[in-house]
Amino acid sequence: MELFGSYLMAVVETGGIFAPLLFIGFHLLRPLFFLPVVFICISGGILFGAIAGTLYSVIGITLSSIGFYGIIRWMPNTFKKLVSIKRKLIGDRSEFTTSQIAILRLIPFIHFHLLSLCLFEVTQGFKDYTKSSLLTNIPLALVYTSIGKWISNLSPLYIVVLLLSLLPLIYILRRKEVIIKWNEFFPIRT
Repeated sequence: MELFGSYLMAVVETGGIFAPLLFIGFHLLRPLFFLPVVFICISGGILFGAIAGTLYSVIGITLSSIGFYGIIRWMPNTFKKLVSIKRKLIGDRSEFTTSQIAILRLIPFIHFHLLSLCLFEVTQGFKDYTKSSLLTNIPLALVYTSIGKWISNLSPLYIVVLLLSLLPLIYILRRKEVIIKWNEFFPIRT
């Protein structure tokens, strides 16, 4: 990971005017290299600063989410398999709100495209997905780009405390209604 980080910095620093395009391209290629989004966002903060790094990260992450949307729409069987895996991991009745997904994206241990799949399920069409994806990507890019050095220097104890402090927000911003179908509540006896 450290070797890739130094390679990324060398390429972007020598890229000149094309450095932002190269950085956004790394966001698009990130899933192929199995790199976490947080790593690329922190690199953007170090390379471009807080404001420009955040802007480039938001663009790159949103384009990556749009690419995920296109792939999921193109391969419906894969979508069904991913939904069944998501249901095994999270449960049948768990539908997250856009606010919850934005907070969950701040936790680096949760897979980015698993949350994109959750967002895909709660939105209505491409335009709504793109808008919601952009809104959920802004906090992620802003936090990890602007205070990337600070987070990388924290002790593991402080990181755990920070992540545990996000749990009440996930509970507060949950969907407040549960729909139970009649057949599930009153099973038909044969």
